[in-house]
Amino acid sequence: MSTAGYTGPKSETATTEDPQKKKKKKPVVRAAAGETWEDPTLQEWDENDFRLFAGDLGNEVTDEILFKAFSKYPSLQRTRVVRDKRSTKSRGYGFISFKDPNDFVKAWREMNGKYVGNRPIKLRKSSWKERNMDVKAKKERDRVGPYPKVR
Repeated sequence: MSTAGYTGPKSETATTEDPQKKKKKKPVVRAAAGETWEDPTLQEWDENDFRLFAGDLGNEVTDEILFKAFSKYPSLQRTRVVRDKRSTKSRGYGFISFKDPNDFVKAWREMNGKYVGNRPIKLRKSSWKERNMDVKAKKERDRVGPYPKVR
């Protein structure tokens, strides 16, 4: 079972890719709930994508089923259903990545509340970027300003 997500059916061009041509990305450091950790799974996702959070997913929904449900949008890149590491059961949510912001908005409007598997899904904009440490530090600098407070 992949932790990186589903990118659609494999094509012949994908298998002939030279692995040495891929750029080495720096690890993504994340923070939430008072904890900080390194998340290697985010390295395979596009940094400049438009990502939806899909909530209320049933246990039967897989990465492939989620991909098929959103495959009518041409800029769909990847889907991922988050699973428990030990039991591999669905945790009830996932992510859908788009390259084009228009497809992102269209999918959000059209698919919110539609049945995927046995339940209607709840979609909203993903806040994954806000948990990255460099983004948090930049927001804090912008909020405080370049100069410290003088007392």
